[in-house]
Amino acid sequence: MKFDTIKLSELAAIQTGPFGSQLHKEDYVVHGTPIVTVEHLGSRKFTEQNLPCVSDKDKERLEKYVLKTGDIVFSRVGSVDRCSYVSAEYEGWMFSGRCLRVRPCEKLNPEYLYYFFLLEKTKQFVRNIATGATMPSINTKFMGEIPIRVPSLDAQNKIASILWMIDDKIELNKKINKNLEQQAEALFHSLFVENANPTWKDGMLSDLGTVVAGGTPSKTKPEYYSEQGIAWITPKDLSLNKSKFISHGEIDISELGFYKSSATKMPTGTVLFSSRAPIGYIAIAANEITTNQGFKSVVPNENVGTSFMYYLLKFLLPTIEGMASGSTFKEISGAGMKSVPVVIPDNETIEKFNAFCTPIFQQQEVLEAENSRLLISEMHCYLC
Repeated sequence: MKFDTIKLSELAAIQTGPFGSQLHKEDYVVHGTPIVTVEHLGSRKFTEQNLPCVSDKDKERLEKYVLKTGDIVFSRVGSVDRCSYVSAEYEGWMFSGRCLRVRPCEKLNPEYLYYFFLLEKTKQFVRNIATGATMPSINTKFMGEIPIRVPSLDAQNKIASILWMIDDKIELNKKINKNLEQQAEALFHSLFVENANPTWKDGMLSDLGTVVAGGTPSKTKPEYYSEQGIAWITPKDLSLNKSKFISHGEIDISELGFYKSSATKMPTGTVLFSSRAPIGYIAIAANEITTNQGFKSVVPNENVGTSFMYYLLKFLLPTIEGMASGSTFKEISGAGMKSVPVVIPDNETIEKFNAFCTPIFQQQEVLEAENSRLLISEMHCYLC
């Protein structure tokens, strides 16, 4: 496919949002036209929580800051590579002074441009041209210098259509998984919180599973790491991968690295729990796995099972955070994790819950895997 490379300024109008001199916080109203701010950006759709609004009078006064379908809104400060697409449902909304609006010309498919901005190399370019060490920022001039790879309009339309359909499927899968998650969480709360049996015994987390710490092979030994070795997870991996199930992190460790470190192999179904920086990232091992020392994971006892342990740790998170210590950052120790107080339900109730969750977890894992494949298909579609 043939591409021309053209500066963004030649293909789109770039506009900074209204500054404080044009719009003050006291001008906001309870009901009116929503204003998109930096906190509402970062995905195809805007996050619609805590949207400030302005009156019809102010909207008319600031007409040039009204959004149209096909616009792309960027963060002007901070995470300058964050953006969202303005679909028809947001027509007529406005954007704040901490944002930039990019409005493509007729030679550019807006959806194609949006997906171009999602490419990691484009994001990196935007981050590199931002100024300011403490708070990166970008202006219309710098934004206009971004080189855009532009195929024919027919090719743009085809690429955008395919990617949009893939995103729709990914979004549908996420909605299904969210609904399934709500069902499982509701049953856990009903069985083990609202209707907990007062005869159930008190115990510690170690009564329900084996708490396992991780380890890190020496970073000075490249032979300790591998692109295809033993799965090794860090808290950063869970911060980037929001999936419930995880099979590999950014990098694996080699057999030699495993032998030379305190990392421990844990079986499929282990519940990974980050114990510092931050406390409380939770995921389920989709295969045999190791972690770095930022975890205190739990291998559930056979009669306890992964499903119950997963929701138990989510429920116990406030308690675990309260038991953590440390001046620089809070951390829960191995001994502390083992001693977390729990109520131990009878095996029959746990089995009932796990039986309910088994098909839910299976479907969630399938849909997450499908989304991963679809994301790869997105990149392949664009690059080819």
